[in-house]
Amino acid sequence: MIAKLIIATLLTGIISGVFITFYEILIDFTTRLLFLGDPFKMIPLLPVWYLYLVPTLTIFFVNYLISKDNYIREYGLTEIAESVSQNKMIINVKTLLLKIIASTLSISSGYAIGTEGPSAGMGAMVAYQMHRLFKLPTMLIKMMISVGASSGIAAIFVSPLTGIVFSIENIAYQFLKQYIGYVILSSVTAFSISVKFLDSISFHSSLGKVLEYYHLIPILLFIPFITIFIYLYLFMKKRLLHMIDLEVFKKFRTMRNVIFSLIGGSVIGTVLLIEPHAAFSGKEIVMHLINNTEPISVYFIFLIILLRIVGTTVSLYANAVGGLFLPLMSIGALVGYGYGEILTFFSHFPFEPFFFAAVGAAVFMGVVMKLPLTAVVLALELTFDYNILVATGVSVVLVSYFTSFHFDIRKKYITQTEEVGEAKKAAN
Repeated sequence: MIAKLIIATLLTGIISGVFITFYEILIDFTTRLLFLGDPFKMIPLLPVWYLYLVPTLTIFFVNYLISKDNYIREYGLTEIAESVSQNKMIINVKTLLLKIIASTLSISSGYAIGTEGPSAGMGAMVAYQMHRLFKLPTMLIKMMISVGASSGIAAIFVSPLTGIVFSIENIAYQFLKQYIGYVILSSVTAFSISVKFLDSISFHSSLGKVLEYYHLIPILLFIPFITIFIYLYLFMKKRLLHMIDLEVFKKFRTMRNVIFSLIGGSVIGTVLLIEPHAAFSGKEIVMHLINNTEPISVYFIFLIILLRIVGTTVSLYANAVGGLFLPLMSIGALVGYGYGEILTFFSHFPFEPFFFAAVGAAVFMGVVMKLPLTAVVLALELTFDYNILVATGVSVVLVSYFTSFHFDIRKKYITQTEEVGEAKKAAN
């Protein structure tokens, strides 16, 4: 049994690493194909009608694929594990391939969603196939899915520790002591493949193990600042757009996806027209902001923040296939960078905005996705800076506490299933 598990785990890591490397390269190729070259250079030169046509047609096609196979949609990993173990969901190779196509089209056409959700899902699907191939006991389905999810995250972020901790916080905590070795094995295997082909998010100005205590006051001031923007994001997603979704579902139940596809195409087209950097997954924004040493206009930063919040929330309701991890990190990085620019302008604190960009990226993701441990490990693995580690740890706990006063954040990777379910209840 142990030999089978080790072989299945190694194969899961290898296949996931290959799949996800291909997936990332495919997204880059498709993006350049749709926008006739580098999107950030070509979008300002393309006609306005084209910028609206691309996201509208692609999201209609994605929703068509979902209508043929509902498992293409983003589901929480815990939800996948429960459904598969109870024989409510069957994951096959066709679903895996269609998920890659739907996610590639969603991200490449400008929707503000990330690659990590499909990557974790793909890893889980590969692991499920390994479970069937080796005829492992039913009780190990959840364990194998957590193994696959961790390998998917480790590969797409080129960060093995983040993949391991992500899996633990989502599923593997249930059998941590007994099976953590297999999660580690799959993560480092997938990482060892993707690191040869993909770029990781890295922080170039790390202070290492030197801890500076003058960070304390600015970090404490940063907590209410970023909390405001998390409230804004959650209000847009859980209150405003959720209310619109309920009304649309009640009045036009059969046309719901068509209406939100039109809304999604219109919103993303407008975002591309105003500022292309506010669209897509947001990885480029995070990498740029946490290493940028040149001043950026505060007006420009907050314009992109607003556009990304709107773009991300609308993308979810339009059924774009992708994750929240990177989009939330990008919003947090922008909020942190904007705070750093304001702080250095109005005070004499010896800070660089990119410090707060790194903290904000981890905190925003950790609070909204309810993954505080993953946020802390992500901050450490990407920056190797104790100052950012401490700031992230303090901020993610306190901001989560303040956010809980008005919003009930459930630990689901993407809440589309939850929201459609509530819409059905409200309509009946």
